[in-house]
Amino acid sequence: MEVREIVTKKTEKQQTHEKASTRQLIGARAITDYSLITYGQGELVYFIVKPSNISVLSEASIGARIYALMTVLKGVAEFEMLCLNSRESFEDNKRFLRGRMEREENPMIRNILEKDQTHLDRIQVQMATAREFLIIIRLKEEKESEVFPYLSRIEKSLKEQGFTVKRADGEDIKRILAVYYEQNVTTECFEDYDGERWIILGD
Repeated sequence: MEVREIVTKKTEKQQTHEKASTRQLIGARAITDYSLITYGQGELVYFIVKPSNISVLSEASIGARIYALMTVLKGVAEFEMLCLNSRESFEDNKRFLRGRMEREENPMIRNILEKDQTHLDRIQVQMATAREFLIIIRLKEEKESEVFPYLSRIEKSLKEQGFTVKRADGEDIKRILAVYYEQNVTTECFEDYDGERWIILGD
């Protein structure tokens, strides 16, 4: 294969990538009231599990929680589990500040950078337990009439084992994606399309 052919194919691939929409790039085809429909990965339903503070639990209580989770996993083999930050991560910011401090020769500016670093460390400590635990069910060939009874059974099973759980709705899924992809936890209402809030129907 000639070099020219390789360059042409690479260019075509880059053009396809550049023309792809944001949804195509992240693999999210659509968000429904209860699921995320993906490109090629099926339809995903998320259950948000409220975490327990195991630092205040006894060894026996922790063992009971593990056994409860094992019981749930035995009953539903299709479970996938995911742990995400539910707040901003400042690791990139802190890495940048450390690099700047190493290169900075002015002691006054270096002192300011150190104070910024300390401030971010303080915020990080306050949010150390800001984790979100998700149980994912990947819907495959379930009939539409069977989906909600199936999901209700899973939710009931989790609650019977003592877990505080909620099935994520459309807004929850958009928030999860926003935190995962852009660390955005300040927006209260996520738009399906950029500028959607400025559209006035009938205007």
